[in-house]
Amino acid sequence: MNKELIINAVPQGVEIALLEDKKLVELHSEKNDARFAVGDLYLGKVKKLIPGLNAAFVDVGFEKDAFLHYTDLSPYARSLLKFTQMSMNDKSPGGLDFGKFENEAEIIKTGKINEVLGGKPNILVQILKEPIAAKGPRLSCEISLPGRFVVITPFNNIVAVSRKIHSSEERKRLQKIVEAIKSRNFGVIVRTAAEGKNTAELHEDLSMLTEMWKAIQENLKGAVAPNKILSEQTKTTSILRDLLNEDFNKIVVNDRNIFNDAKTYIQRVAPEKADIVSFYQNGAPIFDSFGITKQVKASFGKTVNLNSGAYLIIEHTEALHVIDVNSGYKSVGNNQEQNALETNLEAAEEISRQLRLRDIGGIIVVDFIDMKLPENKRKLMEKMEEFMRPDRAKHAVLPISKFGLMQITRQRMKPEMNINTQEVCPSCNGTGKISSTLLLEDEIEKNLSYLITHKHSNLTIVVNPIIYAYLTKGFMWKKKISRWRSKFKQKIKIVSNTN
Repeated sequence: MNKELIINAVPQGVEIALLEDKKLVELHSEKNDARFAVGDLYLGKVKKLIPGLNAAFVDVGFEKDAFLHYTDLSPYARSLLKFTQMSMNDKSPGGLDFGKFENEAEIIKTGKINEVLGGKPNILVQILKEPIAAKGPRLSCEISLPGRFVVITPFNNIVAVSRKIHSSEERKRLQKIVEAIKSRNFGVIVRTAAEGKNTAELHEDLSMLTEMWKAIQENLKGAVAPNKILSEQTKTTSILRDLLNEDFNKIVVNDRNIFNDAKTYIQRVAPEKADIVSFYQNGAPIFDSFGITKQVKASFGKTVNLNSGAYLIIEHTEALHVIDVNSGYKSVGNNQEQNALETNLEAAEEISRQLRLRDIGGIIVVDFIDMKLPENKRKLMEKMEEFMRPDRAKHAVLPISKFGLMQITRQRMKPEMNINTQEVCPSCNGTGKISSTLLLEDEIEKNLSYLITHKHSNLTIVVNPIIYAYLTKGFMWKKKISRWRSKFKQKIKIVSNTN
């Protein structure tokens, strides 16, 4: 699989598109005025304890206080409180020696929030979820600092290895290396990307994260809540950190500063891949050149068309997302069960892409086309799990119920990506909606293909005069009509009609 990252810098911020085999699978945006990002560390002030919810509201500088539930406190919450106070009051030039820090007793899973945060202290917290709508951020006291190969978690000495590393020998090797090189009071989670890495590479990653923790201690000195203590990396570098692997073959950037940052980052973490970063200066918009604009137009909105003629209807309610799979007007063969399976498998692949692309979270209910055979239902379930595997968000897929519904849960970390792809109709001036002009050619070609496959010939396309002008004027139409005639080996005519 070839992965490409296309980065478009605009005055409002940065747009980042991830392509897998030229297909758009993730779309991220980072606004210049964004104040809160997942992973940011803040010195917060506990403002209100809610025993009924077993939660607290913490002031981190947002207009709405952030939410901290007891389950997000971390077993080492008392150690974190002690560390926060010691760091704030520390005046020694060398700083607090974290290797000699003595941890407090762990809190119990079934405890009460006021037993831990009574007195409404200042505490170091990490953004778990960005502010969504009118809600403030969600916080965690389970501090974690991610690197490329490892994640460090202060106040414990546990070493864990990613379950996605399947070789037991490799897991043991990595565990032994990390246990030998890590510092006291730091737990370490070994990421999947560490597979096959040597001691020097892991040590360099650990050293960088240890220095980051020292910077946190330094920033806490004399700090007054609410205060940002450490920012997560930019969206670009954090995506590179989490996704960069041997499948990456291109990173294209249209901003000189971001290009230099990305180049510097890759030269530091993967020098052998430094050449994949290139600066785009072609004149045309970068997203247009790589076909991303067209894919965005085709992929967002209520209806998503599939290549076979089937389509998805994606609806959002207050409680969940609902996706309906429809076979459309095209089906192959006379076997209804086989047609349903093929359409469902195609839909499953697109649904897994849509969840990543729109960053849909929470409960998703999918109404697939009914199938009778249990083996077909099992095959669809297995394929859905396979298609969902590249998704970095935590998710779970349940088997198809007797009503033909599949339930999926997916972690939501930020507001859902929602882009309006419809344009104002020139005839009704906005009282109705039409599809994007960019998609008209593809839709016409799909219809031609369907009709010609079913032995229709001498076709005439009848269109509105505006569309007629769009399709027939200029060099583009000459290429398009000649390609259609060549592809279908048919004479195709187009006429204009004001009705």
